[in-house]
Amino acid sequence: MIYTELKNWEEIKNLLEKENDIFLLGCNGCAEVCETGGEKVLQQVKEKLAKDGKNIAGTLSIDFLCNKTLIVKRLHRQVSDWQKATCFLVFSCGIGVQCAAAVTSKPVYPATNTISLGGFQGLWPGQERCAQCGSCYLGITGGICPITYCAKELVNGPCGGAKNGKCEIKTDKDCGWALIYERLKKTGKWEQLRELQAPRNYKKMEPGPDLRKNIHFSIDLANKGSLQKG
Repeated sequence: MIYTELKNWEEIKNLLEKENDIFLLGCNGCAEVCETGGEKVLQQVKEKLAKDGKNIAGTLSIDFLCNKTLIVKRLHRQVSDWQKATCFLVFSCGIGVQCAAAVTSKPVYPATNTISLGGFQGLWPGQERCAQCGSCYLGITGGICPITYCAKELVNGPCGGAKNGKCEIKTDKDCGWALIYERLKKTGKWEQLRELQAPRNYKKMEPGPDLRKNIHFSIDLANKGSLQKG
């Protein structure tokens, strides 16, 4: 499971400051388990945004937001709703946000941060990757992760070594920031690149003390069950 936490309300409000008609897109997979996705959370956020004067064009919860084919099929059923929206607010892990951005033509903003629990998180066949950095940048980079798409993990634009749109280090791959620029230009949000990002706080990658306590409890419980079976 990939663990997510809701961003604080002020950060969500800042991300949506210039948006008026918002479509809420949630994941019924890992995010619902973490209580950061699913119908209940979407309705709660819908009410809070309405109180802030935002119009909610519609809501949709999808079983697995990391499945791009499933996103396209489900969005097709509500095309009249989301086409009226100026953006999507997405409740899922970083991979789900990236998948939503890849199949839509509107700006996509993450409502959550993905937190690292350590260990192996499973295999993902798509090109989307989430570093579980605890401070999701996808709302300002067009749904393309600057941590996983940029070999140097830069958060304030490209380095000086990129050439012809290719990465200086991994020369067979596209420069992540070239991809970000093209996506932002496509969605009319390229001016977001003028916003300077603070240096990364790597402590945000770590789970908080309460979450660590729960993780250790779950591991101990699982180990006890294995011993009993043995």
